[in-house]
Amino acid sequence: MAHISILGTGNMGQAIAGLAAKGGHTVELLNTSHADQAVTGDIVVLAVPYPSVAAVLAERAGQLAGKVVVDITNPIDFATFDGLTVPADSSAAAEIAAAVPTARVVKAFNTNFGGTLASGSIGAETTTVLIAGDDADAKALLSGVVAAAGLKAVDAGSLKRARELEALAFLQITLAAGEKISWTGGFAVTA
Repeated sequence: MAHISILGTGNMGQAIAGLAAKGGHTVELLNTSHADQAVTGDIVVLAVPYPSVAAVLAERAGQLAGKVVVDITNPIDFATFDGLTVPADSSAAAEIAAAVPTARVVKAFNTNFGGTLASGSIGAETTTVLIAGDDADAKALLSGVVAAAGLKAVDAGSLKRARELEALAFLQITLAAGEKISWTGGFAVTA
């Protein structure tokens, strides 16, 4: 079983913690008041808003070496709600990988709403977590965590695919914010 550190205790952090615990994994939840507590997980989930990532990495980069770092962020321009804040040929995950090159960065959970992770379904479909990354072992480890909780995991390709996952998430979030879809719904993946 994996030991998972979740940096951030908001809705998504809580949902991912529940998912991991359901699958029999141990979980530690850390927020800003735990700055003096070391990250001990084999998998570290960055469950913080994108604007907070740089500060988290500055504080904890040394603790992330060799770990699987899961970027769940969506770099949305919340001032205009009209686009992503990263260059079109990049992603938040690529920025994180460049900032912590000794970590094994994967992009996951950013296309899921917390409610669909907690319930395990989107309508009649099982929740699917899309995972992108360059390290096959890191993706397999995270896929195992997802599957152990009864959800589906799909390998979305290399870390380059993170930009498409972020665009997909942006579309889903704007649809929910515009009340076109429910925050407990979203896109489902069927095979």
